[in-house]
Amino acid sequence: MSSTRQLKYSKLIQKELSDIFQRDKRGILENTFITVADVRVSADLGVAKIYISMLLAKEKQKTMDNINKHKSEIRKALGDRIGKQVRVIPELIFYLDEVEENAQKMDDLIKSLNIPPADKP
Repeated sequence: MSSTRQLKYSKLIQKELSDIFQRDKRGILENTFITVADVRVSADLGVAKIYISMLLAKEKQKTMDNINKHKSEIRKALGDRIGKQVRVIPELIFYLDEVEENAQKMDDLIKSLNIPPADKP
């Protein structure tokens, strides 16, 4: 169960990271459109788990490797933005969020089923 403080902190991080990824000046993302789907912060606010969604991306693992390689730069950019609002800039752990993709696959499977209409009595 997350506290109100954790929820506020995670929403702040989500908003700022989304903005950082949109304005990617360092070329980390190589023109890949990334959405920060969710952020979960530990109870001590020292670790943030960031779930990233990449729709229409061809090489997701390469992009994730690139993000993890530049994790310290992303954390510094986050610190520059929220440093005056928080005491500690959390350690960032990035995960690939595939919920939307899996939902789309399931939706496509359901649509492809050939189910005859039920007989009415």
